Amino acid sequence: MLSVIRLFTSSMIGHEGERLMLPLKTVRSIMVLFLILTSLMVAVSFAPSARASTSITSMTPTSGEVGSTVYLQANITNADGPFEVRFDTAVRKSGSAVGSYVNTSFTVPEATAGNHTVMVLDQIAGQNATANFTITTSYSLKAEVPTAPKQLQEGGSVSIDANMTGSVAYTSYAVNITVTAPNSVSYTNLTTIFTSSVGSGNTMLTYPKDFSTGANTNFTGTYRVYFNGTLNEAFFIGLTNSSQYHRHQTVDVKAMYASGENVTITIQGNIMYTSTTAQADSSGLVHYVNSTILSEASIGTYTVTLISISNPTKKTAAPDVQSFTVPGYSVNITLLNLAGAPVPSIILKTTENGESISEKGKENGTVFLELEDGTYLCNATYSDVLVGQQALTITGELAFSLSCNLTSLNVIVMDEYATKLPEVKIYMIPGNQTLTTDINGTAEMGSMLPNVTYTLNVSRYGMLFKMNQTIQSPPSTAWYNLTIICPTMTLNINVTDARGRPVNDAAVEAQELLGGRYYSNTTTNGAVSLNLTFGKYTVMVLINGVTVNETTVSLNETSVNLPIVCSFYGFDVSVRAVDYFGQPIPNVNVTLQRSGWRDSRIAGGDGLATFGNTFGGDLNVTIRLAGQSEPSVVSSVSVDNSTPIEIKIGRYVLLAGMMVEASQLLAIVIVLIVVVLFLSVEVFRRRWRRPKENEV
Repeated sequence: MLSVIRLFTSSMIGHEGERLMLPLKTVRSIMVLFLILTSLMVAVSFAPSARASTSITSMTPTSGEVGSTVYLQANITNADGPFEVRFDTAVRKSGSAVGSYVNTSFTVPEATAGNHTVMVLDQIAGQNATANFTITTSYSLKAEVPTAPKQLQEGGSVSIDANMTGSVAYTSYAVNITVTAPNSVSYTNLTTIFTSSVGSGNTMLTYPKDFSTGANTNFTGTYRVYFNGTLNEAFFIGLTNSSQYHRHQTVDVKAMYASGENVTITIQGNIMYTSTTAQADSSGLVHYVNSTILSEASIGTYTVTLISISNPTKKTAAPDVQSFTVPGYSVNITLLNLAGAPVPSIILKTTENGESISEKGKENGTVFLELEDGTYLCNATYSDVLVGQQALTITGELAFSLSCNLTSLNVIVMDEYATKLPEVKIYMIPGNQTLTTDINGTAEMGSMLPNVTYTLNVSRYGMLFKMNQTIQSPPSTAWYNLTIICPTMTLNINVTDARGRPVNDAAVEAQELLGGRYYSNTTTNGAVSLNLTFGKYTVMVLINGVTVNETTVSLNETSVNLPIVCSFYGFDVSVRAVDYFGQPIPNVNVTLQRSGWRDSRIAGGDGLATFGNTFGGDLNVTIRLAGQSEPSVVSSVSVDNSTPIEIKIGRYVLLAGMMVEASQLLAIVIVLIVVVLFLSVEVFRRRWRRPKENEV
């Protein structure tokens, strides 16, 4: 450090009497600043690396009632470390962070109204972060009613629980609980709720006993309950003890009238109608019980009506009218064939007491019904033929399978070599169904009727090869197996070249369009025969490994003749190499090439190389000069006749039987021209000087 200061000082101050470059005061200030910066840098270099501190980044909501959910996001110091969420001092949530990130929620506990502290604590570092949550006072009511479909009836009573949370601790609150009946008349209870140490309190009341004079449950309908004027709860008073019944259950009706008052009771729905009279007892209760009225009830909605005979206007504000339902039971039926597989489109007819309902099976063979208690007869029909029948007794929800007399058909289509054939179409009558064989040559149908004659027409590639094959009355078994053999046809092929001459030793290959069997043979005098399975084929002719023709043929007759003309084979191809000036170049190596085939010839003295009875079409021509391995020319040509092809090697000139590069020849010519010009100028100069010398 001292050496740095001396160097700095020497650069600012002269030596041995030299004039100062900067004022001494300025130099001292710079040195002090330099020392301060150096100290800071040293301190920072030895300081521990900083880590993220614990903090709450989000809390939603920041106020609410006891029991509400608060969503909290925070960061803690130690990655993946344990954390706690505390509400005041109580732990409400704990876990481990994901990295430094905490994403959690908690339920607001019982506590007094006002501000409370929410803390996130990093349990390893001991660091914490806090936020405020404000609890607001809430009120609630709960009416104790039976579990549906059971319900309260007229003349009954109901317990009401009035509750408050999030208020001031150890305080009494005057509250007003009001019940408004369906006739719009209200009844009140003024009571007091005493809160606990956490600001919670409640009171239990019984309606109508604990409410103002006249309170009652004499009307059918909804009773609304208010806590200090705010609606919090409602309960329903009905005529029947249930909102739904099944057959053979007892209908229980209760209603409140004046003592000894006479009423008519009517129950009506669908085609059922019953009416009777009853008289209220000394307490005013009309109680009517009937255990037989629903013994044959159908599914639907029924209405109960009570009307006073002696005082018809008694309940005009809220008439005694209430509905209940007969819902039936869920019945799930799966329709199966004899092989145990679901069958769609079967019509299931369910009959009871002469009344029937019909449903069509879905794609998975299921039928969903709603049936009430009773005995039913189920008939399953397919194509108007009865294939299944079963008696059914319903006492509750039910799921079962109904086996139908339908045989499954399994068809295998193969050729005479036992190769399975895919994509074969099988058209069936009756039913007008089309089956298609899969990759294994198999097609299945699971809905063959017994005692029916089926006719099959079988085709490939849209061409029929088997007509009117019959299946006589398939037996009532799980599977009926049928094998169909696709016939073999003969394909006679005649191969000729571009000049109509038979092509010998040409390879002929046949491949079915769907990728089935592969066939091949070689021509003799241009002819070859292949025995192929009925269908469509791609036929290729190859000469020396080169495909010279490819065509598609439909083989749908016993014998099919197919002429194939190889229009790009059978040419006499001649290639002449010429130089820059069009002079033939002898003894060059000419190579013709096409799709893996190649042939070479040496040109004669006329520069012509001839390839007899060879390929036409698109060819690659490579020419190499005598004694050279690298090609001089590579060119693409199209040959469609026997006219000689001329290939120009513009780089060379044939000079006195020698190949000279055109550029070198040009250089020689230019040099010669320059020499001639120079000599001409020199001769002219000398001749011009000689007459003048003679004159002197």
